[in-house]
Amino acid sequence: MDMQMRYEKLRADAAECAQLRDLATDAEKRELFGRLSDHLNSVALLMQEAEDLQDSAEATAGSPSSTPKPPPAEMAV
Repeated sequence: MDMQMRYEKLRADAAECAQLRDLATDAEKRELFGRLSDHLNSVALLMQEAEDLQDSAEATAGSPSSTPKPPPAEMAV
């Protein structure tokens, strides 16, 4: 399972927890499912940001500005 599928699953699980929170009649369960929903959304966001950074780093690694330049001719031995 790739990273995008994982954070999408976390968001789906968070939405389900939010639904359970809304349906819960017990205050402790409402709080628990609310915190779990918030936590899962936070983890999904962190994963998405990590993937975006990785994609950005990979794109930058292939650009000409990041490839090492040969030394000037007068420095070559």
